[in-house]
Amino acid sequence: MTNMNADRETLRELADGGNATALDRLADLADAADDVVELSELLDEGSMHAGLLLTRRAAAAGDLRELQRISDASYEEAGNELDRVLKVSAAEPRG
Repeated sequence: MTNMNADRETLRELADGGNATALDRLADLADAADDVVELSELLDEGSMHAGLLLTRRAAAAGDLRELQRISDASYEEAGNELDRVLKVSAAEPRG
């Protein structure tokens, strides 16, 4: 049986050493654990994959503030998604 903590520790060591694949794998694990805080930290560390995962979550929830925060953290796709959500919202009929 694999020790999950040891695996995460190894991934963390690799990520700290500049291994982008390990950083993105940590993002996958954080996403699976529904750990938005860790995803945000991984985005701050440079994981564009974490930015993608956070953007998907924020877009699905219609969370404009979160999309803006992710965009401000240098993940451009969040800005594109924010623009798309705002355009859809503006086009919806008001009742």
